[in-house]
Amino acid sequence: MSKKEKKKVNDWQTEVHLDIPEDEIWTYQVPGLAAPHVNKPYKYYTLKKIVFVLVIIVAVSLSIYFSVMALQNDTFQYTETEQGIEFSKFSNTGYLYELDIDYVSDIEYIAGNNDPATNFKVVKDTSKPITSVRQFTLNCDDKIKTIRIGADVEFVDAKAFYSCWALQNIEVDENNTNYCDVDGVLYNKDKTEILCYPCDHDEYLRQKYGYEKELYKDEVTPEYERDIQTYVVPATVEKIDEMCFNYANLRVVYLPEGLKRIETLAIFKLHERVDQWGTTPSLVNVYSYKSDKVTSTHFTSEKALGEVYNSLPEGLEFIGSDAFSYNQALSYVYIPESVTYIGHHAFWDTVYKEDGELKGVSEIYVAFSEEEFNNLEVGDDWKPKYDYLLFKKAVETVYNAERK
Repeated sequence: MSKKEKKKVNDWQTEVHLDIPEDEIWTYQVPGLAAPHVNKPYKYYTLKKIVFVLVIIVAVSLSIYFSVMALQNDTFQYTETEQGIEFSKFSNTGYLYELDIDYVSDIEYIAGNNDPATNFKVVKDTSKPITSVRQFTLNCDDKIKTIRIGADVEFVDAKAFYSCWALQNIEVDENNTNYCDVDGVLYNKDKTEILCYPCDHDEYLRQKYGYEKELYKDEVTPEYERDIQTYVVPATVEKIDEMCFNYANLRVVYLPEGLKRIETLAIFKLHERVDQWGTTPSLVNVYSYKSDKVTSTHFTSEKALGEVYNSLPEGLEFIGSDAFSYNQALSYVYIPESVTYIGHHAFWDTVYKEDGELKGVSEIYVAFSEEEFNNLEVGDDWKPKYDYLLFKKAVETVYNAERK
């Protein structure tokens, strides 16, 4: 580049100062543009800065939220532990009706199929057996009807089935050394604990034994209630686990005298059923029986159960928190003198008022004297309460009572 050309470039790069009054600078702008801000802050500068920052925060938050939701919406989630592989979360696709808990599984989508009900299949990795199931694992919604538990499962938390509203039966591999099923109900292997009575187990019984098609077409008969909505807990059972009978379609339960513990929420809010025969109340009666030979869970006759009485069983020691809560069709509770612990809200909301009259559990009968009962370990508000003026009043306790 010649000296002359360099001089032209330098002259062009030299800052040029125009001697124009500040209040007239805007007249020299391109037509249509707003007047420039000379030594003045932009209008709403602070507000715009705040809005910009908020937009960034919201955008980042939404990004994190949807990323987390994407992870949470995975159908199957597992956790590797020292003991093996734990099934930690299941969220139904909306179109699964049966669930196998045996091997690590995943959903594989079928290319070219846009029908959400059929465009996937469950693929199992048989080299990775499931060994445990965590509490609250199963979000079955109202679709899963059957759950099958594999041979390698060593531990199942009873609370795993909490939201399986349409579950009808649970099947356990016969080679499993820790658990078994009795006609679709989950037990430990030696049947000393009952873990889960499926919510809709009565539907399973209808289909299996043909009750719906043949016997009870037009009305609810005593035989129907006996066969479908009565459950006999086997004589071997010593513990009813947490949330075992939650929301189940049952009217009557028979408990063995060998039962020691009814855990937290074990028989909580049995489900009121509405069908073509009308509304069937939830839990109406709890009976106990003396025979130690009962293995069948179907009611046949009280004679087969030995002596039957209207009470919680003699020998019972532990009644967990909310064990019988929200069973307003229940009308009689008798607590034997073998009981040493009654949990918080054990019989909560089992009484109500109708036309000014108390209905449900209007009194609690106990075998103890008042002095003896005061020495028991008892949780807060263990008795049901009802509206009384502007307050809640607990029902009366009848001491030194005899069974009805």
